[in-house]
Amino acid sequence: MRYSLMLLSVIFAAPLSTDAGTTTHSQQEKTAAVAVDEKGFISLFNGKNLEGWQGATKGYIVEKGNLVCTTQGRGFFCTKKQYGDFILRFEYKLGLGGNNGVGIRAPAKGTPAYTGMEIQLLDDDAEEYKDLEPVQFTGAVYGAIACKRGHSKPAGSWNTMEIMAQGRAIRVTLNGVIITEGDLGKVGAKAIHGGKLEGLANAKGHIGFCGHAHRVEFRNVRILELHRNRSTAPAMAARSSCGTNGS
Repeated sequence: MRYSLMLLSVIFAAPLSTDAGTTTHSQQEKTAAVAVDEKGFISLFNGKNLEGWQGATKGYIVEKGNLVCTTQGRGFFCTKKQYGDFILRFEYKLGLGGNNGVGIRAPAKGTPAYTGMEIQLLDDDAEEYKDLEPVQFTGAVYGAIACKRGHSKPAGSWNTMEIMAQGRAIRVTLNGVIITEGDLGKVGAKAIHGGKLEGLANAKGHIGFCGHAHRVEFRNVRILELHRNRSTAPAMAARSSCGTNGS
């Protein structure tokens, strides 16, 4: 028995190794996934028609169960219902040079990037976008809070995104990595392209997609409404934030 205990001690004390070698911190960050808990989430898109949506409906179609922004898709295509605090999850696929966005806490009419908030969706690697500001790439709160880049999949691939808005806190997770995190109450006055971002203080509004006449596909669009006294669970497995003002 003594020798058996000694052998077990050696086994559990020995470091684990694999053929893949040691995982670096960077690799851990890239593969970190959000918790898979879907309890309480409600689908916003039924995979059959545009029921529950309004606005720029002429530019969106249902194709093979996916919601598709066509090359005619311009303007704000949004939910009929308004939301305040929530966790929004969805998957999206951009074409080469693709451009779209997620409008949140926005009125049904107007440009969500200014009247509410827009979380950017972009083919970050496209040549035509190489000179954009840090507050204009995928996951950024457009014009207000910059994101951490390098976690988008290539054009033509499905990406997963989670947007959490609770009170003044905003957080965006892309493919399992938190790329944007900030306090909207500390952002201050912001403007882009000569327009003031007047919706950053909005407490609620519609959620939708901001078409730019580029084909973009969406699927598994679902939402969990939050309450101020409720935890923002599911918790994240890894945290990496970026600040405001392009930092």
